[in-house]
Amino acid sequence: MTVETPTTATIDALLDAMEHHIIPMTEKGVAAGNKIFGAALLRKSDLSLVLAETNNETENPLWHGEVHTLKRFYEVNEDKRPDPRELIFLSTHEPCSMCLSAITWAGFDNFYYFFSHEDSRDAFAIPHDLKILKEVFTLEPGGYNAENAFWKSYAIHALIAALPEPDRGRLHARAARIAKKYADLSNQYQSGKGGNSIPLN
Repeated sequence: MTVETPTTATIDALLDAMEHHIIPMTEKGVAAGNKIFGAALLRKSDLSLVLAETNNETENPLWHGEVHTLKRFYEVNEDKRPDPRELIFLSTHEPCSMCLSAITWAGFDNFYYFFSHEDSRDAFAIPHDLKILKEVFTLEPGGYNAENAFWKSYAIHALIAALPEPDRGRLHARAARIAKKYADLSNQYQSGKGGNSIPLN
């Protein structure tokens, strides 16, 4: 059951997951020296939260928000773990090349992201996603295939911008509050990152 046409309810549920689940975990993660990236899984059927996680690169530089979420997901007993095709994958930031591959290998047919690669570089001073795409894969920003045989990706801000009023204004205001919170967390991370052991900090 693929979410082909995201609804207002879908966007609200994604923002709820960020506000009430990912951000509180990220606050703790940033305090421990980790980056601001996080992710969550929601059921397509009723938009309920299955799992949320955040970046844990101080433990392992591979534990980006998305990969750390997948790690936790596959630690759930198989008989209790939903089929990835029944889930929405939410990433707070557009996934890097490693996370794009991980989402694919894990069997998800979609992902939604809040901040773009350019936001990570320009607003959060973390340019590594775009630099790796350019240096390793010779891709310019936006150069990967956003809809392909494996999955379809959705930019949450673009979905909001396409909505009619009053939903567009309401959700834009919600998104602005979330963005402000991430700006604060980014400032906290940048001011303290000299003390962590993350290779690409």
